[in-house]
Amino acid sequence: MPNYLKMQKRQQVLALLELGWTYRHIEAETGVRRETVSRYDRLRRANAAKVFPGSEGAIAPSEADRAGPDPPNPAKVFPGSEPNAAKVFAGSDLPPRSSAAAYHDAIVEKLDAGLSLQRLWQDLVEEFGYASSYESVKRYVRTLRRARRVVGVIHTAPGEEGQVDFFQGVPTFNATTGQWQRPWVFRMTLGHSRHGYEEAAWDQKLETFLRLHANAFRDFGGVPTIVRHDNLKSAVVRACLYDPDMNEVYAAFARHHGFTALPIRPRNPRENGKQERSGGYVKGNALKGHRFDSLDACNAHLRRWNRTVARLRIHGTTRRQVFTHFLESDKPALQPLPAEPFALFHCGDRTVHPDGHVEVQGAFYPAPSHLLGLVIQVRWDQHLVRLYHNQVQVAVHTRVAPGKFAPRPGQNPADLVSSQRAFLERLLGRCERVGPDLRLWADAAFAERGVRAFRLLQGALDLTRAHPKEALLRAARLACEHQLFRYRDLRRLVSQAPGDHRQRTLIDVHPNIRPLTHYRLEEFL
Repeated sequence: MPNYLKMQKRQQVLALLELGWTYRHIEAETGVRRETVSRYDRLRRANAAKVFPGSEGAIAPSEADRAGPDPPNPAKVFPGSEPNAAKVFAGSDLPPRSSAAAYHDAIVEKLDAGLSLQRLWQDLVEEFGYASSYESVKRYVRTLRRARRVVGVIHTAPGEEGQVDFFQGVPTFNATTGQWQRPWVFRMTLGHSRHGYEEAAWDQKLETFLRLHANAFRDFGGVPTIVRHDNLKSAVVRACLYDPDMNEVYAAFARHHGFTALPIRPRNPRENGKQERSGGYVKGNALKGHRFDSLDACNAHLRRWNRTVARLRIHGTTRRQVFTHFLESDKPALQPLPAEPFALFHCGDRTVHPDGHVEVQGAFYPAPSHLLGLVIQVRWDQHLVRLYHNQVQVAVHTRVAPGKFAPRPGQNPADLVSSQRAFLERLLGRCERVGPDLRLWADAAFAERGVRAFRLLQGALDLTRAHPKEALLRAARLACEHQLFRYRDLRRLVSQAPGDHRQRTLIDVHPNIRPLTHYRLEEFL
């Protein structure tokens, strides 16, 4: 008695036959015997004019369909009146009886755009008048995704692409924290040969991310043309389907090494599928069941495993030994390593202060006077600080120690010290004119915080615009008494009512309440 397939399996076999697959290949892919595939191929050929009609109209089910355990309803299974019905049946492993099949193209387009299932269903209702439930769309999409996985593997040219991802490793002892932690394992996989590089790290910070890239390139002996990665914060500032904002430092790193950084689309991990699978391979084969006494021990194990296991395996897709394939194909096609290492820098936005400076890691650097109050871009490394406005460099300074002011171009350092002193005297004089309590607090603040007190004093004087002088003096007196030399503390004290700074009266409602002598005044400020 011949075998009769369920509708879903029958659809899959017919779709693969339509694509021109051999009986042997279909048997390996679906598990359906070649004899059964041959029988359905004969039925397909006999009914070709009906199964794949050039015009509208339904067909009668075949004899095999009538005899099988899953008899279809011709009026529902092959609704010739529905758009794309023949296309859905012939080209995909989908249930034609689904009400969502009529909107196949729209659904595929919206899935590729990264829309959620809820949003997809809402759009179908609003745009096409779709009348069925959300669950119907959900089931159709689930089957659609399963069918799309039947399509073959995406092949990349030698040296074309490397895929990057992080995954969490196994328990490893962290000597810094004194605890067992799971480090992050970085892996870069070359798309053509499947040769990879693995290294564990405690974080995913930008500096770590770039260092691991550079280590992988050195291990490969070259740089791929494209590097695909998830939307990691180290690489992507803001994810976007069409135009993501790349981290400025990572973009400069990519230009230095000559590769194109290509983030995958949000919520679409299949674009990084080779890396996802290789990450699972590393976790399951190299790390599962292990614990390491240090990060160095973990990385030593990964290097040994790569040499003795990963490189020597026969890959299931390429059918070749990974490292041999890499040496013969991938490595000669890689771009050469840069002559100089990448000079790491940091960047950020700064507002030019009324004193004409911007602060970078506790030091102060002058900006052109016409930029006062504007937001500018700052880049700095170990040696230089560069100021940019509208992508144009407006100033460059040598790094100075925290708490110091960098001189303006052409300014004598001695003149800088004297100008700072004169500026301080002017600020202290203005505090003196407000009242002696503010002057005492200003002197103490400068003794405590040094040149950083310059802006603090400017902020204190600015409080006179919104608050009475008496309130500011009262706040300065309290702040000086309790050694509070932060702007936020002074502003909070100024905003309090006159009596709020005094010891507050508590109502003795329970014998367990402590007397007021057990509390310090600053706890109430």
